[in-house]
Amino acid sequence: MATDVIMPQMGESIFEGTITKWLKKPGEKVERDEPLFEISTDKVDAEIPSPAAGVLKEIKVSEGQTVPIQTVVGVIDGASGAAASASAPASAKQEPAKQETRQREDEKPAPASAPTKPQAARADASKATAAQQSAPALRAAAPVPTAAPQRAATEKVRSSPLVRRLAKENNIDLTQVSGTGAGGRVSKRDILDAMEGGGAGYQQAPAPSYAAPAQRPAAVPPPSGTQVQAALEAAVPRERMYFGNYSVEPMSIMRQKIAEHMVMSKRVSPHVYSIDEADVTGLVKLRNQKKEEFERTTGSKLTFMPFFIRAAVEGLRAFPTVNSSVDGTNIVFHRECNIGIAVALDWGLIVPVVKNAEEKNFLGLQRAINDLAERARSKRLKPEEVQEGTFSITNPGVFGGLMGLPVISQPNVAILGLGTIEKRPVVVDDAIAIRSMVYLTLSYDHRVVDGAIAHQFMGKVKHFLENWTESIL
Repeated sequence: MATDVIMPQMGESIFEGTITKWLKKPGEKVERDEPLFEISTDKVDAEIPSPAAGVLKEIKVSEGQTVPIQTVVGVIDGASGAAASASAPASAKQEPAKQETRQREDEKPAPASAPTKPQAARADASKATAAQQSAPALRAAAPVPTAAPQRAATEKVRSSPLVRRLAKENNIDLTQVSGTGAGGRVSKRDILDAMEGGGAGYQQAPAPSYAAPAQRPAAVPPPSGTQVQAALEAAVPRERMYFGNYSVEPMSIMRQKIAEHMVMSKRVSPHVYSIDEADVTGLVKLRNQKKEEFERTTGSKLTFMPFFIRAAVEGLRAFPTVNSSVDGTNIVFHRECNIGIAVALDWGLIVPVVKNAEEKNFLGLQRAINDLAERARSKRLKPEEVQEGTFSITNPGVFGGLMGLPVISQPNVAILGLGTIEKRPVVVDDAIAIRSMVYLTLSYDHRVVDGAIAHQFMGKVKHFLENWTESIL
């Protein structure tokens, strides 16, 4: 029995995915729940397990293609597939003859005076199909009534938050774009086609007949990936890139998404940076003393990240502006402290989120960090686990970086960077001492976070780290 392999929906706001790699080839055996192919969405990369055991009979969607959810991407022959394949050649030879016979019977002209019901039904269906095919041409030729866009605007357009953001950034009226996704949903591909002037049913939204109020000028939309590429090509001619010995490798889907998000973040948020340093000698001693006992008792490795998350939570509680987002001229203050932790992968970067970090004790934070990091590296994260972050932490220090000035992860307004922990000579009580020091950097959005708040937040984090009193067991 054949089983269809479909493109799964990896979250409520995700309606399409890109197949980045097939892990099996046609004709190869696959077990149920064995990884079958890898996909990439605008939220997360993941391995998709096989829905059944058998033989991969056919691949319908090749690597690199983006398709809507519920699209059949492959077919698996069940346990009886091998037995059925033995008789397949004989039946295959008979099938063309049967099809030819049926075709000749269908093509026989029926008496004009008494058409049969099946023939009449087929004729009606043909007429309906022809009418549907000619409708777009008629609509394109006919003048569009002035009230049509207003009527269309009242209808609910099915689309994802990503699609609505792209449409808003590029001044595209979603009601004028024909959706090719599941159930008529407007997909990202429809928006990209519309941007290039090739979208089916797309018409540029009419310009407003009134002038925008002088007190609130229209915001400049962030550039799309296509616009960024065009700007790069215009700024740096290709002949200045391709010279000498070189190789060319296309960006992965994840790398393209990272590039788009970083450019958008720098365009949207005016970045300002504050740098401080903390004496974490006490934390280093505590970790060295409790590391083996912690792992033996809890089954989790003891890292420095839970210390920094706890310190960040205390800072966010004291200065909630740093735990906010910007919506136009409104500031959205988040009551939850959902901390995104940047995880470096061999193929890119992802930021899983520790939800409700303010409710977790030290052990709960450590287990959540270890779990998210392990599943991020094995491509088993769920889309909701990389969403709804309110503040982010990145740790270039784990790779030996002295400090870094990270880019804000939208829609957050700040991100904390951790440098490497190293022993340095510092002045303590008018004497030179060797202490374990770490640089802390805060990148923040100057639209809502001022330097005074940023440095007070950093002072709170520093004080908490230098005066740790909580039990870790």
